[in-house]
Amino acid sequence: MAYPKLIEDLLTSLSKLPGVGRRSAERMVYHILKANKEEVNQLAENIINVKNELKLCRLCFHLSDTEICSICSDERRDEGTICVVEESKDALAIEKTGAYKGRYHVLLGAISPTEGKGPENLTIVQLLNRIDKEEIREVIIATDPDNDGEMTALYLTKELRKKNVRISRIGLGLPMGSAVEYVDASTLGVSLTSRRDITEVTQ
Repeated sequence: MAYPKLIEDLLTSLSKLPGVGRRSAERMVYHILKANKEEVNQLAENIINVKNELKLCRLCFHLSDTEICSICSDERRDEGTICVVEESKDALAIEKTGAYKGRYHVLLGAISPTEGKGPENLTIVQLLNRIDKEEIREVIIATDPDNDGEMTALYLTKELRKKNVRISRIGLGLPMGSAVEYVDASTLGVSLTSRRDITEVTQ
């Protein structure tokens, strides 16, 4: 017996979410059907609000519901250190370690020739401008240890060498090809505290 079209349409939409297959989507639908109307309305409202009202911090490009995110506006953070990550989810993963007390800069991706994404498609210019305007002592490059992440780190290093800042790279304990967001908190914490200075750049 086929589902009614309303349910089938919802299943199709839910199945497009990452990690959600047909069976998982069916469980979600049955949960929604059993929930009271207020809970369902709240869920729908939250989804709409996230899409319509969430923005990027005008300083670091981290996801925020205000013009300046909570990290950039926190005066207790170390203003002289910037940790550069590919996506907001990477910054959140680092925050969970409790090992970092500086600020962030989100690139909104990585250099990827296969996807047609170059340095001009990222927030690298904005990062360099921040270094010129703010009293930055160190830039920690925390891009993923995969091909795109390493290519991005190499490009950043060459650009940052033109600035008077310490450049370091996390990496200890992170296997090649992994993603920052999926590394466990303890390993990621060690990678941050034992980060290495970048002394040479491959030409």
